[in-house]
Amino acid sequence: MSSPQQLANAIRALSMDAVQQANSGHPGAPMGMADIAQVLWCDFLSHNPADPAWTNRDRFILSNGHGSMLLYSLLHLSGYDLPIEELKNFRQLHSKTPGHPEYGYAPGVETTTGPLGQGITNAVGMAIAEKTLAAQFNRPEYSIVDHYTYAFLGDGCLMEGISHEACSLAGTLGLGKLIAFWDDNGISIDGEVEGWFSDDTVKRFESYGWQVISGVDGHDPAQVASAIRTAQAESQKPTLICCKTIIGFGAPNKEGTESCHGAPLGADEIAAARAKLGWEHDAFVVPDDIYAGWDGKVSGAKAQQAWEDLFAAYAEAYPALAVEYNRRMNNVLPDNWSKASQQYIEELQANPANVATRKASQNALNAFGPLLPELLGGSADLAGSNLTLWSGSKGLTADDASGNYVYYGVREFGMSAMMNGIALHGGFKAYGATFLMFMEYARNAVRMAALMKQPVIFVYTHDSIGLGEDGPTHQPVEQLVALRSTPNLDNWRPCDQVESAVAWQAAIERTDGPTTLIFTRQGCAQQERTAEQVKAIRRGGYVLKDCSGTPEVILIATGSEVELAVAAAEQLTEQGKAVRVVSMPSTDVFDAQSAQYKESVLPAAVSQRVAVEALAKDSWYKYVGLNGAIIGMESFGESAPAGELFKHFGITVDAVVAAANNL
Repeated sequence: MSSPQQLANAIRALSMDAVQQANSGHPGAPMGMADIAQVLWCDFLSHNPADPAWTNRDRFILSNGHGSMLLYSLLHLSGYDLPIEELKNFRQLHSKTPGHPEYGYAPGVETTTGPLGQGITNAVGMAIAEKTLAAQFNRPEYSIVDHYTYAFLGDGCLMEGISHEACSLAGTLGLGKLIAFWDDNGISIDGEVEGWFSDDTVKRFESYGWQVISGVDGHDPAQVASAIRTAQAESQKPTLICCKTIIGFGAPNKEGTESCHGAPLGADEIAAARAKLGWEHDAFVVPDDIYAGWDGKVSGAKAQQAWEDLFAAYAEAYPALAVEYNRRMNNVLPDNWSKASQQYIEELQANPANVATRKASQNALNAFGPLLPELLGGSADLAGSNLTLWSGSKGLTADDASGNYVYYGVREFGMSAMMNGIALHGGFKAYGATFLMFMEYARNAVRMAALMKQPVIFVYTHDSIGLGEDGPTHQPVEQLVALRSTPNLDNWRPCDQVESAVAWQAAIERTDGPTTLIFTRQGCAQQERTAEQVKAIRRGGYVLKDCSGTPEVILIATGSEVELAVAAAEQLTEQGKAVRVVSMPSTDVFDAQSAQYKESVLPAAVSQRVAVEALAKDSWYKYVGLNGAIIGMESFGESAPAGELFKHFGITVDAVVAAANNL
């Protein structure tokens, strides 16, 4: 039977070989953390390589994602569908083994990591989901939601500010099934970290409310196993296991230095490492007895079968709960969702009200929330401004996680990455809110949601200079341009309560990527529509007001500026112009429509076009062309009441009329 060290050396050998063959990569972390990984995966991790989607599996997150060959080696060795050919193809086009772990490529990769700090934050989100789902579904005799979330992280993750945001909240919420391993090797790209990272990490995490197990020799399997058992015994606090390791362990001339962090070791050093480790096998060759020691399929099948037997008994005792659990974990909306949500939208159109779209958003939540027990909302300390609380909201606490609302605190970046983790875990529709301006803090987590195709809902209120007196520090200008340029991200900026409800409906129904919902602080006039126009909102852009025959000029607007465009169209019509008004709440969704539909809304023959939006102009050139005009922002805002600001920056009915006449 293979020894733990021999099993760990298989990780080291595969990692060295793959990085060398790719001529790029990071061998240091996989070699340094191989012993920790071997103990966790062989002796503690509950998973089934034959069914990577088993809902009660333990989640494993490699937050220091540059060490991706550690994860690929673990998946390959333990029996996932990741053949050795994929390891040989490391970092190559269309391989399942990209340079950093990417969700959806190799089975068993729970999240995309690479931007440091986000992996541990995803893990916090997963632990929130586990604790909340357990509180909602478990019964005294049936713990059908009962798994751990394990995360590996390095010095870089701890230096990133997002780790503070997430780990602080993890302690507050008492996420006792979250266990993190700090790879304390003292090395980053620039060398020994003591010159720029001298934090007392133990005290830091203790102050968060974590259990901290310090002084663990990361190359001693017995110490690592003992630490994991201690971590599992603490159910009220998350645990940080501080593992002292040697980066590049086994490479005699490079271990313990930055030279093995992010570059191939070289043929000579690999040969020397093989000799030092006693690994006498050729590149990418793993003996059968090593594979047998790693194989997790038998134990995984037993673990899953035991859970399925438990779930069968649970389903007999609580049939309705069992059906609901399966529905939510399969990301299927309730049977009554489509009819009920559409009925609400029709009722709004039939009963006009002029409200701020942030209030329309809250109204939609009050209508949709009772239909969707999977909603798990939150706000970055702005619930009273974002209006994300609805009548059925109940906050999560360490003692009672059965609710459906997370008070994230002033942690925009952490909130967004935690929501990604919640979505990846399954069982919830996660939404969270801040001001559009402070999307900037969270930008990379929004990008990661789009990259991973996760249906997270980002709610952004106070969407323009219309927020008024708080001034340019809080008034977004360029943010929506950045969001619209992000692939696979749907952005909605509705103009009234009807479009707001449709935007929520679209976001909830989306399964292949995230959505931003962008709402006003100021009131917005409800627009008249036919039933056909209400239906067309889901296309992202549609004809709101039209003329007879071919229009001479087309006015395009979003959000609060739609009413400006409508008023301008009335004046232009009185002047004898044939005018069409297009409301375009989502350019992203509109762009995805057929060429025929887009031509029906914006006919190519009509080149005289004016776009109106109280944000940066850059999004609109592709719609108005070189002959068109854009009414929008070319500078930062100012501090003043909203009405004065719109006049000051020339975003008015008169300005739209003048622009149309000057075309």
